[in-house]
Parts: sequence; structure tokens; C-alpha cells
Amino acid sequence: MSVEPELVGMADDIEAIREQKLEELQERAQKEAAESPEEPIPVAGVDDLQSTTDEHGVVLVDFYADWCGPCQMLEPVVETIAAETDAAVAKVDVDANQQLAGEYGVPGVPTMVLFADGEPVERLVGMQEESRIRQLIDSHTGA
Repeated sequence: MSVEPELVGMADDIEAIREQKLEELQERAQKEAAESPEEPIPVAGVDDLQSTTDEHGVVLVDFYADWCGPCQMLEPVVETIAAETDAAVAKVDVDANQQLAGEYGVPGVPTMVLFADGEPVERLVGMQEESRIRQLIDSHTGA
């Protein structure tokens, strides 16, 4: 039994389309990773936060205060997360942005809210281990 030449050609076309789509997805992932800033982004108000969460697919927002001891201990972890993950990291000083903290129901500091596609999807309150933060980010970036 012979295979029709048309079917062989169609299978080749499908394989070529698959390869093209895979290349496009890989390029998109590299572009998104390259767009993620390696340093935390300071946020000064609702508009800043909105534009940051709109611009980046996954954003970890760190609500902090300068006087907060646990916030200071978490600072190096937050900086490492910004430098080494595909998520953007935004910093919100709750003393300077009380309305914004209230809008997101921040009960105390440190509080981190993870945004995916512009929507808050996870919340971490208090001191956190780096592995826990990375796990949450990875669950939303597909890493």
C-alpha cells in the first residue's frame, strides 16, 4: 500500500508549522525574560503600580517600610529575586503610599503581592524564605 504524495506533503507542512511555532515561543520567552528589570522598581502611587503590572507579565510587589526590621532583612532576598527571576519586582513604601497599601489590603509589613497578567494572584505576609517566593513566581511564569 502506498502513501499518497499529498499526505506526505501535508505532514511536512505540519512539521514545518510546528517548528516555526516553537521558534516563535522561544523568542517570545527570551524577549520577556530580557524585559524583566534586574533591579526593583520604585512605585510612587496607583498609576505607577498599574503601569508596572500592565507592562510586565509577572510582578512581585513588595510593600515595605524603612523602619521595619523584617523588611530590611528581606531586602537582599527581594533584590536577588529581581536579578535572577523572570518576574519584575516593584517596591512600595507604605508610609509614602498609604492609600495604595490600603487599596491592596496590606495588613502589615512586609507584605508581598504577586501579580500575573495585571491581576493580584498571591499574597505573602511577613518574613519569607527565598525558595517560597521563587516557587510562587515559577508557578506563574512557567519556569
